[in-house]
Amino acid sequence: MSYPMDAGFSFFDDLFPILFGLIFIIILVIFITGAVRGMSEWKKNEQSPQLSVPATVKSKRTNVSHHHHGDDHHGHTSTTYYATFEFQSSDRQEFRLSAKEYGLLAENDFGTLTFQGSRFLDFDRNIE
Repeated sequence: MSYPMDAGFSFFDDLFPILFGLIFIIILVIFITGAVRGMSEWKKNEQSPQLSVPATVKSKRTNVSHHHHGDDHHGHTSTTYYATFEFQSSDRQEFRLSAKEYGLLAENDFGTLTFQGSRFLDFDRNIE
């Protein structure tokens, strides 16, 4: 459909506010969904019992994220640390760790894992 020039149709005047509003709503929904998920996980962890069980460190991994700020080629990098533990039942669970906790672990370490829901609390290595 074409509009005559004198009809006053302009992308910026007519469609831009609608598209801007839709994009704003989508971003807002994504933000709210993330916040609700985070609060839900926190609440679930708070209601879970604190468990201390024998476990073995099966693997370690990192996730490096690069964040750029505009066209000035500046930004920063952040690293998230994870370790997977195997229980005596052969079940496995991955936990997010701090850099210090991650650095103290080695694959095949055996000890007592303390956790609450999906929250890592401590790992006390058995030294033999």
